[in-house]
Amino acid sequence: MVQLPSILKDWFASKGWTPRRYQLEMLNAARNGEHALLVAPTGAGKTLAGFLATLAELVESPTEGLHTLYVSPLKALAVDVRRNLLLPVEEMGLDIRVETRTGDTPSDRKARQRARPPQILLTTPESLSLLLSYPDSFGMFSGLRKVIIDEVHAFAPQKRGDLLSLSLARLQAINPGLRRVALSATVADPDAYRQWLAPEGLGTSVRLVEGDPGAPPIITMLLPEGEIPWGGHSGRYAAAQVMAEIETHETTLVFCNTRGLAELIFQELWAVNELKLPIGIHHGSLDIEARRKVENAMAEGRLRGLVATASLDLGVDWGNVDCVIQMGAPKGSSRLMQRIGRANHRLDEPSEAIIVPGNRFEYLEAQGAIDAIAEGVRDGDAFRPGGLDVLAQHIMACACAVPFDEQEMLAEIQTAQPYQMLDVGTFTRVLGLIATGGYALKAYDKFRRLVRNPDGRWRVTHPKFAAQYRLNAGIIVDSPMLAVRFRNGRKLGMLDEFFAASLVKGDCFFFAGMSLEVEGVDATDLIVRATTRRARIPSYGGARMPLTTHLADRVRTFLHDRSQWARFPDDVRVWLEMQARRSMLPAPDQLLIESFLRDGLHYLVSYSFEGWNAHQSLAMLITKRMDALGLQPVGFVASDYAFAIWGLQPVEDPRPLFSPDILHEEFIDWVEQSALLKRAFREVAVISGLVERQHPGKRKSGRQVTFSTDLIYDVLRKYEPDHLLLEAAWADARARMTDVGRLGALLDRAARSIVHKRLSRVSPLAVPVLVLIGRESVSGPDTDDAILIEAEALAAEAMSPAH
Repeated sequence: MVQLPSILKDWFASKGWTPRRYQLEMLNAARNGEHALLVAPTGAGKTLAGFLATLAELVESPTEGLHTLYVSPLKALAVDVRRNLLLPVEEMGLDIRVETRTGDTPSDRKARQRARPPQILLTTPESLSLLLSYPDSFGMFSGLRKVIIDEVHAFAPQKRGDLLSLSLARLQAINPGLRRVALSATVADPDAYRQWLAPEGLGTSVRLVEGDPGAPPIITMLLPEGEIPWGGHSGRYAAAQVMAEIETHETTLVFCNTRGLAELIFQELWAVNELKLPIGIHHGSLDIEARRKVENAMAEGRLRGLVATASLDLGVDWGNVDCVIQMGAPKGSSRLMQRIGRANHRLDEPSEAIIVPGNRFEYLEAQGAIDAIAEGVRDGDAFRPGGLDVLAQHIMACACAVPFDEQEMLAEIQTAQPYQMLDVGTFTRVLGLIATGGYALKAYDKFRRLVRNPDGRWRVTHPKFAAQYRLNAGIIVDSPMLAVRFRNGRKLGMLDEFFAASLVKGDCFFFAGMSLEVEGVDATDLIVRATTRRARIPSYGGARMPLTTHLADRVRTFLHDRSQWARFPDDVRVWLEMQARRSMLPAPDQLLIESFLRDGLHYLVSYSFEGWNAHQSLAMLITKRMDALGLQPVGFVASDYAFAIWGLQPVEDPRPLFSPDILHEEFIDWVEQSALLKRAFREVAVISGLVERQHPGKRKSGRQVTFSTDLIYDVLRKYEPDHLLLEAAWADARARMTDVGRLGALLDRAARSIVHKRLSRVSPLAVPVLVLIGRESVSGPDTDDAILIEAEALAAEAMSPAH
């Protein structure tokens, strides 16, 4: 095995450490010029393993230019790694500069980094793409030796991964000797990630290095002091018990699945924080200053508890975190393992985690996640062809740097794994989109961003388009947002514009851990003041996490396998036993549909376990079909586990409602008539650069962007229905927004396995989904109390043994 330079060996010894096997194996791969994927549990020293070769090479052959580029999915992670990497560099007295470059980096430092880059630069996919748009990028990256991609599972199968893969192809073209390294704690299919990482998609060229398993985590489920709730997914009923855990641990991270839930849980915890312990809140909508303040307080050990979302479930290393609490079900075993990994950070000691399920179904889901972790099973990731909107953005970035030859650009792009199958015709259409906007838009100069030189090379038509690209580049297209500010101008963060539109002067809502009263609203700002009045919980578009397929399969198995029921709390076990007596529990390959009459309405409940997104879509489609058949549907509601539809006429046979042709008839009509496709078009139009979000010195409001994209959408639908971006929007709407793949699998299963049970009254299994009726259309502090009363009435009816 290759040896470390003496200065590194002495540093390990001064810490009382010995380099781990896989850290040295990563060094050996680097010495051999190999690309490498390291899969190792949190706390195993992955970051150090990734940087070990960089430090060794800079010790042995010092250089002034950029040596290593570290790419992270999160700004916070880049900042955290810099903090942890600087310490060993300083302790060894190495003359190595380590800097970060993200959207939050001051412009003067960005300019200096391009002129005199540090040896190690920590950045994000978006910031890397921007760097490649400058003419001096060829000089900046000509000596680059290595790219390290951290938490690769978090974005490789998504559009951000498409963008990074294209950037890697460009870097490899600039420096063919470049080595690629990726790090992850949670990868279900390492070979798929090796193919994504490798130049030309040749996974065999990437060495797979696996870390030693750490001590298995200690994961428990919290049992409520009272009855387990029938509905809800927040776990707020356990606020006092969660606060008790915070009191007995050094530092506790409390993870929530959405930003709105994080605000709610923070308020609930603060209300029962009798010891006035310092607790904080962290999510992606808060202002950068507020997030940095919280991150520094955590790093310095000044917080006892932190309520957070996915903004902190990747990589951030705080050694004093000794407990992780997951509020509500985790929705996936990989996500849960990632969050558990935020505790302890010592490989040989178990991390401690507590799950607080929100309702009875979530106890089954949480147990499924615990079992999956114990068995080493992770959620699979679906890799798909690269997005054409992302490709358009990347080509524009390359053109901003230097004119390019069409054939050379296509060959370079095809070395990126998501675009290996890109054909000449599609590539030509993407070029046409950037050059003219397409047939229906080519008369407008604002869409003419590229033009051919006499030598045949493509260049940017005017410098203003390069400036426009750099202002608007990025893959993350948030819902339209408004800035939340105090009257003195202090910014607290960003709030979903659609929620803000429901507020009027005097309304109160929770944000940044405070109760705020609205003083005024304009096109870009929501002006507020602090108050002590009761407040609403803000809602955010697209915040719901999907239930993973393999956890859904485990829930189906639990329902069917009575031998597992003893593992659950008494409330859950009795609930399942009563369901078996009153109706039935489906086998894993069956689709149970129940129908019953209640309060003069006919209910149909489908237990399909395909996640909220798929259920919401299918319930909408079936409602349309019922309406066409004269069944007079009145409404529907969906959860991760089931959906219910109610109407004025009974459904005698549900099979025709669940036939697969619904995806070819009602689905297409629904998507085209709803806002779904327009929303998808807005995203691809922004990502592709067809519509800009910002002008120099001015940012468009969400309404202005939506107006612009809706206008273009209507023109293209009428005059160019086969436009590239309409096709891209359809692909997004089908694959991402409606979980159409899961819908198809559900309907295929239904065609051969529907079991229809006609009941005299509501069943126990139906209660958790029926209590959701009215929840999403009613907002206010008393909503949960009203739903609790309704749930108790439903539960009493369902669980009563009398017929």
